[in-house]
Amino acid sequence: MSPAPYAVSARASQGRLHPEAEATTRSPWQRDRDRVIHSSGFRRLQYKTQVFINHEGDFFRTRLTHSLEVAQIARSLARRLQLDEDLTEAIALAHDLGHTPFGHAGEDALAAAMQPWGGFDHNTQALRQVTLLERRYIGFDGLNLTWETLEGLAKHNGPVDHPDEWLRQYNAIHPLELDSFASAEAQIAAMSDDIAYHGHDLDDGIRAGLISLDDLEQVPLVSDALKEARQQALSLPKQSVDGRNNASILEKRIRHETIRRVINTLASDMLAQTISSIARLEPESADDIRHAPRPVVSFSPAIADANGAIREFLFARLYRHWKVNRMTSKARTTTSALFNILASDPSLLPDIWRDTASGAASDAIRMRVIADYIASMTDRFAMEEYRRLTDLSVPG
Repeated sequence: MSPAPYAVSARASQGRLHPEAEATTRSPWQRDRDRVIHSSGFRRLQYKTQVFINHEGDFFRTRLTHSLEVAQIARSLARRLQLDEDLTEAIALAHDLGHTPFGHAGEDALAAAMQPWGGFDHNTQALRQVTLLERRYIGFDGLNLTWETLEGLAKHNGPVDHPDEWLRQYNAIHPLELDSFASAEAQIAAMSDDIAYHGHDLDDGIRAGLISLDDLEQVPLVSDALKEARQQALSLPKQSVDGRNNASILEKRIRHETIRRVINTLASDMLAQTISSIARLEPESADDIRHAPRPVVSFSPAIADANGAIREFLFARLYRHWKVNRMTSKARTTTSALFNILASDPSLLPDIWRDTASGAASDAIRMRVIADYIASMTDRFAMEEYRRLTDLSVPG
């Protein structure tokens, strides 16, 4: 299938900050994707919280499995829209590289601690990770990803009207056109993020016993999916050799079928709405997408409202459940304590981080080094580091 005229093209790529000979067997964005997958930051996502902290269960989503689910949805949609699948996948896989341990609880704590020093935002941190903190190559810091992938990371949620100081400085060196929309590929990755986490957070919430299938009966769109799944289950024969009518097994199948239908409805609607938006815009290039008056990738108004209702339900019944609140509180306390201890005495940092902090030209840069160190931690490393710094019985 030929690419659409509005797809990002390797022929028009703005290349890399540090010039490199292009690979003979891979496109620029296949190469970007591979660099992300092989990065240390990507591996650490395996032990970073999505909703449930690592030790709460082996089957809950992590930032890594979340990123893989986002990439799967995004790539499928990009294929249907004749966009560049590899660029879409690279952005989707890299979009959460800046997340702290303990998910948004850790980010909130680190943002509060860094407020006097320029704040903290996981989207900007993802850019820091791939442009500075990954140190795998002799010729440069970071992964030296293409302009198009970096643009997608910076702007996948829309134009950046108020960039923080670090992003302003980076943009001065390597302009990412922060005041425009990103490519359609990046917009697809961003919307796929919404679809993925609404689907799997519902699934994990039910699996954890914090919400039930019956709770979903009042949630728009989800209730329809649940009703259809239950009707399908009723059509099973009374006796089944493979056990599909076993009550406990059937309940799990209904849960999975419900979530599958929710994801399919959201993705199908987004695809139809985006096709309609592109038809009205009649873009002839990727830049026409970037400079459109509004995003071209979106839900229809009705499904956007339903998606908002799903988000409200998850906040009320899962993210603010008292059991989740307890873990969130402990996560914020741990993250804040780590920052305060290390900020008050940077000599406690491991060698490579201590050397960087000691050479900092200002307190703001020194605090940023500490934030980088904490943001790089997995859940379990952060808990272990906290014990090493506060418990005399634990070796340093």
